[in-house]
Amino acid sequence: MGTTASARPRTLADVTDTRETSRSPEFRLAQGALGGLREDLFHDAFAYRPLHPMAVDGPVTRRLPGRIRASAVWTPHAVVAGCAFLVFLIGATVADGEAGPVSAVYAITPAVIVLLTLVRPVLAFWASLATTPLIGYMGSFGDGWPWSPNSFGAHLVVLTVVAARTRPRTAGWMWLLTGAYAIFVEFFLGIGHGTDAPQLLFFSALVLLVVTVRQVRREAEKTVTAQQTVTAQERSRRTLLEERTTIARELHDVVAHHMSVVAIQAEAAPYRVENPPPELEQAFVTIRENAVAALTELRRVLGVVRAEDYEAPDAPQPTLADLDGLVANVREAGLDVEKTVTGAVRELPQGVELSAYRIVQEALSNVLRHAPGAGAKVEVSYVLGGLGLRIVNGPARGLVKASPGAGHGITGMRERVTMLSGEMTAEPAEDGGYEVTAFIPVARQGAEQ
Repeated sequence: MGTTASARPRTLADVTDTRETSRSPEFRLAQGALGGLREDLFHDAFAYRPLHPMAVDGPVTRRLPGRIRASAVWTPHAVVAGCAFLVFLIGATVADGEAGPVSAVYAITPAVIVLLTLVRPVLAFWASLATTPLIGYMGSFGDGWPWSPNSFGAHLVVLTVVAARTRPRTAGWMWLLTGAYAIFVEFFLGIGHGTDAPQLLFFSALVLLVVTVRQVRREAEKTVTAQQTVTAQERSRRTLLEERTTIARELHDVVAHHMSVVAIQAEAAPYRVENPPPELEQAFVTIRENAVAALTELRRVLGVVRAEDYEAPDAPQPTLADLDGLVANVREAGLDVEKTVTGAVRELPQGVELSAYRIVQEALSNVLRHAPGAGAKVEVSYVLGGLGLRIVNGPARGLVKASPGAGHGITGMRERVTMLSGEMTAEPAEDGGYEVTAFIPVARQGAEQ
């Protein structure tokens, strides 16, 4: 008999999962809170976290002159340094000018701890708590215990700076730890004097509340800004999709209709003429094949324009290996084309191959439209640094009138070359024709690897 799933022996992972699910929500909440305390005030407490300069694009700093704005970025550092100097003056005043190492330590230590918030904020908080009884024993604290006047001010500054430089929940943890520390020092290290812990906890609660509210508001503003940005992007994307759909509909209604008519008429034309010559039949066959190919390409383009997440079809895109078919096609249309390939023929990236093919295709189409009767030359050069293209044609000949153009073909070729960081020129030739040259850089495989 086979062993069923219920008879499988329980593992340590099963026991752990059962314990996790059986614990109460209160226990999990407390566990999460203690994890937050450990992450905020114990993990990397000695980490080096320098205070960065302030941004100069704020509502106030952006209105300042250039020189003042460059210095205004250090305003937070100057404020902290000013508070440290004020704490030092309070300590020196309490010491009443007495000289000696004890008075120096008494006056300097809280000020140094305030400055420590600029580089190691969490360490400054712990140092402020740890040195409080020592500074209190050194000074003439009178009825104040455990915080002497300078330690009182220093701890308020430390709480404010650390809360401003960390997340909002850290402010709550620091206030609770300060209260617990004050109770511990009062009961176990007190020497019979009154305590100033209530005053410190009251003022620190007010300060931390202001800092926390400001942080929460700032985070809310960032969230709203991010949501507005996403909404604007979605609105722009929806508008673009609607415009693309409109363009696709117009293309389908106009171009597809006329190309379908051309294909049907070209197929039926030989049957309307009695004993048509073979040349005429071949011409109509070529017209129909080009019309069908154009419809196929149009359907693919419409799929790109219409679809929001269009996936390219499995059919391969044309490459330079298909140039012979393109040249044969335009020859059947009456264009005398001469193709030349120089250099060592090699496989190029797909984007380069497709762009090169489209450039040659567009250039030859321009010759058919704008220079009927002219001959053309296509030169493809495989060089060490990339691929060179040159398509040149002579002046128009014969009685066929050239069709005017809007220049979109040249613009499309330039865009393709620019996208691949290449260079292109398109200008009239000396003999009255036209010349298009392009160079597309291609990195060697060794350099890519």
